[in-house]
Amino acid sequence: MTKPRAWRNPEKIKRCRPRPVTDAPFEIPDSKVGQLDALLHESGVLELIDTELEGRPGPKGLPVRTVLVGLLLALHYHRSASLADVCRVLLDELRAPARSWLGVSDGCRADGHARIAFSRRVYRSFDRLTTALDPLRCDRRRRLLAEEARVVAAAWEDADPERTRRRELLQEVSDRLVLITVRLAHRRGLFKGWRGDIAADTTPIPAWHQPPQERRGLASVELTAGWHYCGGSEEGIFGHSASLLVASSRRHPTGHAQAGERVSRHPQLALGLVLDTPGKRIGPNAVHSLARLAPLGLPTGLLAADRAYTDQLAEHFAQPARTLGYQLVLDYKQQHRGVQGTHQGALLVDGSFACPAMPDTLARATAGLDDRAVRGIADSGELRELITAREPYFLKLKQSADERGAIRLQCPASGPSPAVSCPRFNQVHRVPAPRPAVVDLTNKRATAAHSAAKPTVPIPQGERLRPLPKSELPRICQKPTITIRPGDLGKLDKFRQDRHYLHPTWQDAYRPERANIEGLNGRAKSHGIDISDPAKRLAHGRTAQIILLALMICSINLHILFSWHQTTGARATATTHEVAPTAGPVARPPDAAGLPPPKSPEICTTT
Repeated sequence: MTKPRAWRNPEKIKRCRPRPVTDAPFEIPDSKVGQLDALLHESGVLELIDTELEGRPGPKGLPVRTVLVGLLLALHYHRSASLADVCRVLLDELRAPARSWLGVSDGCRADGHARIAFSRRVYRSFDRLTTALDPLRCDRRRRLLAEEARVVAAAWEDADPERTRRRELLQEVSDRLVLITVRLAHRRGLFKGWRGDIAADTTPIPAWHQPPQERRGLASVELTAGWHYCGGSEEGIFGHSASLLVASSRRHPTGHAQAGERVSRHPQLALGLVLDTPGKRIGPNAVHSLARLAPLGLPTGLLAADRAYTDQLAEHFAQPARTLGYQLVLDYKQQHRGVQGTHQGALLVDGSFACPAMPDTLARATAGLDDRAVRGIADSGELRELITAREPYFLKLKQSADERGAIRLQCPASGPSPAVSCPRFNQVHRVPAPRPAVVDLTNKRATAAHSAAKPTVPIPQGERLRPLPKSELPRICQKPTITIRPGDLGKLDKFRQDRHYLHPTWQDAYRPERANIEGLNGRAKSHGIDISDPAKRLAHGRTAQIILLALMICSINLHILFSWHQTTGARATATTHEVAPTAGPVARPPDAAGLPPPKSPEICTTT
């Protein structure tokens, strides 16, 4: 094959190659710098950091505010939280007014030596921040011996007052960086259509460094990292675990399937973030993020969580979540499905209390089912029929939770509209036989309300002939109502939920909300800001990882808000771009050099 003439001429090939319009570096608009700077001020993070750094020995160096703004700009434009990218952004991509706001002089760009000196100032400023917030400072540039590493790792667990204060301050900084975007959306009114449904999940955050080497007695550089095992996976991921909350939505307000496409009426923002060692404090971390949402005045609805949260002790997850006003929607492991226990004679069947005389076929309809059978319930007509048939046997909610968290449940055969017909109930409470009445068979509601159309509780033949004394009957059969208080169920309380397992109401709540949290995980680990890529957050130590990950989630939320406005076509106005104020001192004014950014900037999410 003869080569074309253009292939034989290297000079012509070079001229044909696409070239940039100009060799000048990219310039970031001053408005974007002012917006992100104002976002940090409104979050209150800078005041917390300045108070902690006040009085520390040594020169102040480059302001921490400059480094944090540079990190947000690097995440926004380069999808990276590397300090090297921060240096390039501050030196090459800012205009003169923005550099003057952040205290970056023109002399820092004079030559190579000045640029290296400035990069060292950036690194020292970030190191000063992490040192002040670290519970126990150590050498993060080498592997420690196993004995030394255990001492440092214990600083994240012990009850020392100073170390506890630093851990709480570090988590406060992380919470404020994430919640500033939530308050921004709430002030804009973007959560008006949200019913308060939340999905919780833990996701692995891989570490850049290698795991410990037990043969050599050396620990990893990431002292508090561990092995995170995702559901169904036998291979672990070395790193930390991030507990995330997302603003989710159910399929239909009434809990029934809705024809047509389901469209969320609110942006699915990340509502909370806690970074911790894998397998530790899974439930308390989620409760902490839920508690931080309470002061914002947001509604409380359903809380969907996977089996990692079902395994938590009730006092670590289920009870605090209910105290905050959330209704739990849970899933179970294969060995936990079916009859889980009893309380006051009532059966606990898949997290819901049921009549003690529920047919065994219905009570054990899900016992031993594997995950594939549960996920494929839509293709199993027999399982769907069993789930529907046991619905009338569940106890009915008579009174919602009071200020102590106690609820009252009543027998399904009691009340003005009983769900079942129970000979035992009629005998104990001396219910007279219903009088014959004419029923209009064309009226579905009247037909379903007749006692003959309701299922009859199967009572043993011997009890029908010789009724048992009232004292020998289960407690729920002696009196039609029972009271359940927090802690009454003991270990069984972690299984209790507020939707009947695998019922259509449960599927319309659990599956969409789980899809929402997995969608957030997919977006956070996409080709953009990839939180699963350790190369984008190379700083050593758990303290640095917490700060960088919080900035990543903040930037992801800003991008979600921008995408939401593009998708819905909502036009931003000056009044809708305000940021909800936070308690604390007023934000400090910017540097005197150059023109300062506006005091109340328009926080928009344009690129």
